[in-house]
Amino acid sequence: MFTLKREIDQVAKDKGINRKEIVSALEEAMKQAAKRDDGGDREIDARYNEELGEIELFEFREVVESISDPRTQVSLSEARQLDPEAEVGDEIGVKIDSTHFGRILAQTAKQVIIQRIREAERQNVYEEYRDRKGEVVNGIVRRFEKGAIIVDLGRAEAVLPLKEQVPRETYRPNDRVRAFVLDVNKESKGSQIVLSRACIEMLTKLFEQEVPEMYEGIVTIQAAAREPGGRSKIAVASRDSDVDPVGACVGMKGSRVQAVVQELRGERIDIVPYSPDPARYVCSALSPAQVSKVIIDESDHSMDVIVPDDQLSLAIGRKGQNVRLAVQLTGWKIDIKSESKMRELALLLADAVSVVEGCGEADAEILLQQGLTSLDDLARCATELLTSLPGIDEAGALRIKARAAELAETKRREEAEALAREVAEAAERAAAAKEGPAPAAE
Repeated sequence: MFTLKREIDQVAKDKGINRKEIVSALEEAMKQAAKRDDGGDREIDARYNEELGEIELFEFREVVESISDPRTQVSLSEARQLDPEAEVGDEIGVKIDSTHFGRILAQTAKQVIIQRIREAERQNVYEEYRDRKGEVVNGIVRRFEKGAIIVDLGRAEAVLPLKEQVPRETYRPNDRVRAFVLDVNKESKGSQIVLSRACIEMLTKLFEQEVPEMYEGIVTIQAAAREPGGRSKIAVASRDSDVDPVGACVGMKGSRVQAVVQELRGERIDIVPYSPDPARYVCSALSPAQVSKVIIDESDHSMDVIVPDDQLSLAIGRKGQNVRLAVQLTGWKIDIKSESKMRELALLLADAVSVVEGCGEADAEILLQQGLTSLDDLARCATELLTSLPGIDEAGALRIKARAAELAETKRREEAEALAREVAEAAERAAAAKEGPAPAAE
């Protein structure tokens, strides 16, 4: 008698679903099975009888004096056996015998029950994890589906999509994994919880967990840039002048930053101090390279950064990674130039302005500080900028611009010729290597 009751209690316990949800699913399943058996014409209701431990089905019939359709009507005398207060015209529920339901109808009921339980499970997962969006969670790798990793979080499964995985990271079943909860979907056929290890938030959350000063709000991350699996940069600031933000993130003997590096499997992390001064901020962002000079172009939101020749490759980084991350971190366009390149440019600008008597290297240096970092810039600049320099009138400014355009064209032609020579020489070397060494003379 109470087998169904025990089953309901067991499912509720195992699945963590409200008991009322399961009872509702059973009632709906039996109702649909009965309607399908009957053809769907009659009005049928289902109720779970707690005392009997079974689902009871009722069909509603109209109380009449004389029955013309036994499928939809019941006589007054019969109705009063069920309800002594029944009157003609009333609707009364008559219990249906469900023992004759066949295997197909039982299967239908089972499918409805499974569907309702899954819906309840999805709702439970959503309710439990919707407030955990933006947190870092721990899980165990269970299986792989089309490149995605399915992670067991204990009460639910989550998905770590291929695009949110860090390149070169590999996992096997039963490996432990920490990831950032990127999204929690209410309606989803697959996993409702989407994880990420490649997002910037994963990096910042790990620092917040490792640095107590961040939890207390003393140290804050102002900006972050990341190329997952390769290198990251974070800019930090302190609200307390006695607390060094970089030192707080590095920790004693690098313990805090090393904990983050270890979790990200060796990803290099640069921690730099944030500054409201754009020039100082960009110089910090390009660390570990040393910067000699910065030329700012506010209108274009760009900077020309001059570094010593031996620091050029360090400033640019491998495949441009260092400067690329610095651009992401600061939001400024950054053009790295070596000191020798700037000296060469200064000589070219000095050559252009020398068409006006008395003008030379000092004026070229001023133009560089004004953001003119190429002959083309000088050729296109406003006449007013040149006439603001001592000894240069409007006619002189026009001569300087014409000379700059001429030098720029000459320089482009020389570079094109040099490139053509290199290509031709490379082609000759390739042809010679293909033919092989010449045969020895007899």
